[in-house]
Amino acid sequence: MIAFSSCKNDDGYHAVTDKIEAEQKPYHGNSSSEELLVGTDLITVKEGEFTFLIPERKEQIKSYACIECHSKPLEQMKSPEITKAHWDIKLNHANSDAMNCATCHNPDNMNNLNSLTGKDIDFNRSYKLCSQCHSGQFEDWKGGAHGKKVAGWAPPRASMTCVNCHTPHSPGFELRWPVQFNTQKVIERQEGLERAEEH
Repeated sequence: MIAFSSCKNDDGYHAVTDKIEAEQKPYHGNSSSEELLVGTDLITVKEGEFTFLIPERKEQIKSYACIECHSKPLEQMKSPEITKAHWDIKLNHANSDAMNCATCHNPDNMNNLNSLTGKDIDFNRSYKLCSQCHSGQFEDWKGGAHGKKVAGWAPPRASMTCVNCHTPHSPGFELRWPVQFNTQKVIERQEGLERAEEH
């Protein structure tokens, strides 16, 4: 009679690497961001060969739809009686000779943005407006190299848009000094630990 024996260990694996491979967990315990995106209002966009999700924007705008207030041409609306208007917004985006409110906002249809060629751009796709001048950043964003992710790097890809990180009227980030490594604090902490160990 011939007896067969297995070379498996008591835990059922041939080698430690077999056990590691079988029991390893993907990043975040899941190979998908789907459960992290639950409850987030997203829309699907296709840009070139890339298809991904972005946050729905119009529901985030406090005073949308714009035509609820913008019922007549802008020149007729600008008056001292209108107290909830946007006349206090300072445009710090480009030289005033190159850009004004109507560069981006469509004066004939305030519910849409305005392309440089006069075409309507939906507020949900405001990145199309930004891409007209910021084409390098747009190409990086389409490919996933520029901008934050909504929930992480695992698929499905959900990316923030330009206006989720940059204020459209003043998109530059404030300059600040980098955080400096405080060697004095490190020395004080180390001395404190040494004193504690002595007692």
